[in-house]
Amino acid sequence: MEEKKKTAKEKKTATEKLSVKNTSARKTSAKRPTKKENQRQEARKQLALEIIERLRKEYPDAECSLDYNEAWKLLVSVRLAAQCTDARVNVVVQDLYAKYPTVEALANATVEEIEAIVKPCGLGHSKARDIQACMKILHEQYSGQVPDDFDALLALPGVGRKSANLIVGDVFGKPAIVTDTHCIRLVNRMGLVDGIKEPGKVERELWKIIPAEEGNDFCHRLVYHGREVCTARTKPYCDRCCLQDICPKAGV
Repeated sequence: MEEKKKTAKEKKTATEKLSVKNTSARKTSAKRPTKKENQRQEARKQLALEIIERLRKEYPDAECSLDYNEAWKLLVSVRLAAQCTDARVNVVVQDLYAKYPTVEALANATVEEIEAIVKPCGLGHSKARDIQACMKILHEQYSGQVPDDFDALLALPGVGRKSANLIVGDVFGKPAIVTDTHCIRLVNRMGLVDGIKEPGKVERELWKIIPAEEGNDFCHRLVYHGREVCTARTKPYCDRCCLQDICPKAGV
């Protein structure tokens, strides 16, 4: 009887192991791209390289449109730029920095004092709260410096992946892809991604096809192109687009 029980138990264990193995195999198989998917991704890589080169010629001096001369100021500006134009942010921060010229000064300001200045950027209270909390951490934990580590930036109040990528790319010269509204709209229209609107997913897809050293400048050029040619609120000016012969114009 004991032998039979043992055998039954062994059979159950063996079955469970086989089930785990088969499940693992299915997962591995599911992750393996098909030949068609590989061909599609390779085509997108080649399209991306051509787009990068053409935009480089069209906008050779493209750079961040937020004004800053210190890393912490870019951190502040990018928080204020949420649902606000960069042009308005550049005006508002002049008064903010005139009153609070250092990380320490801004960290010691009250949320209400900051809000009174940044209110024209919209969402004044939440932005002021994040800025004050962020500056306090920089002052107390980083000696007033902005960390160059991506995860450390993400841990700061009000800093998401878009902001962290902008900081590491512009300030520290590290590979970065900033998936702002211009980037998301344009890469979908250009066929570099297929109907993806969630910033994190767009970023992951672009890392597969954009050379690391090109990511940051490429995204700045998308902003320029999105404002001047491939616009959102009017019909895109495809007739004067440097990509008109290679762009599938998805959704246009």
